[in-house]
Amino acid sequence: MLRGIDSEANRLKVHGVTLTERQKMEAGQWYCCIDAELEEMRMQAQDAVHEHNGLSPRERGTLGPKLRMVLGAVGADVRIEGLFHCAYGCNLFLGDGVYLNAGCVVLDTARVKIGAGSMLGPAVQIYCAEHSTDRALRAAGLEIAKPVTIGKDAWIGGAAVILPGVVIGDGAIIGAGSVVTRDVAAGTTVAGNPARPISAR
Repeated sequence: MLRGIDSEANRLKVHGVTLTERQKMEAGQWYCCIDAELEEMRMQAQDAVHEHNGLSPRERGTLGPKLRMVLGAVGADVRIEGLFHCAYGCNLFLGDGVYLNAGCVVLDTARVKIGAGSMLGPAVQIYCAEHSTDRALRAAGLEIAKPVTIGKDAWIGGAAVILPGVVIGDGAIIGAGSVVTRDVAAGTTVAGNPARPISAR
């Protein structure tokens, strides 16, 4: 793992290209998350999340104002309940009518797209970051970001975990408590750890 990352760094140097850690993250390359620019982006997201979670339901409405501004895209009639958390916000794209129940976590180091009409139950977690299996590199903050896509009208049951790089098709159903490690075809219901198809509609 260390050799592979060193080789990539050398290749960039040979071609005279210097990428920031943010640019590496956005390009799907290994990057160091211990970085001033990324930390500032995370702080902006934390400020927005803090406001969203701290407002009374009547004041917050469907979405706190700072959170609305920091998200990548927000369709019509989107609602995010309180105790929400995201890593950057700018990589989260929500279609019309998307609903996130209480306690959802989206670690959007890469693009997370949730299609129109999809609903996430309480405490659903979406992860985009994968860390190095080399413990020295892991301690140094090396990670790689992989996008997650959820299609239209999907239903993600409470406490489900969706791992990096997964694509969930339109109308799919993810059972509560499932760990989704691979793509889920449209119209398919999966459940378990790891999630497996249990029926098709």
